[in-house]
Amino acid sequence: MTFDITQTIDTLSRTPAVLNALLINAPAELITSNEGPDTWSPFDILGHLIHGETTDWIPRTRMILDYGESRSFEPFDRFAQFEKSKGKSIVELLQQFDELRVKNLDVLREMKINADQLSLRGMHPHLGSVTLQQLLSTWVAHDLSHIAQTVRVMCRQYSDDVGPWKEYLPILSH
Repeated sequence: MTFDITQTIDTLSRTPAVLNALLINAPAELITSNEGPDTWSPFDILGHLIHGETTDWIPRTRMILDYGESRSFEPFDRFAQFEKSKGKSIVELLQQFDELRVKNLDVLREMKINADQLSLRGMHPHLGSVTLQQLLSTWVAHDLSHIAQTVRVMCRQYSDDVGPWKEYLPILSH
């Protein structure tokens, strides 16, 4: 697939609606259950996505455009959601994510990133030199990965109840 910034923005714009459709008015058990120790619930996943909206994608895009490889990205706290989401409802998180995503995509559009800028490089604290195109592609893949994770976690709550059909549901056997 050839990278296209318009398609990237279009795909990223869909994530809040997908998560809203999956999680709004869902039973609390589906929202708060996880897959065992050291795994995330859909509630946790949404909090993680919110944290990324505030500290990752747009700040790192700006770093690449403004500083290139001369300044390293701030490390991303993959677990910040556990503290930041405390006391919030799933409805509050869905609304916050939607608002942040709309704002961030407006900012991305306003940047008017061109093909030459996509090859600009920034410095990731663990991965080293990365391009703007790689960062933006990762944003999309990150969203899709966490949508899949959300669906998998919700699906696994039915694992014991599906009986013999489990052999036909690979999502339940991994």
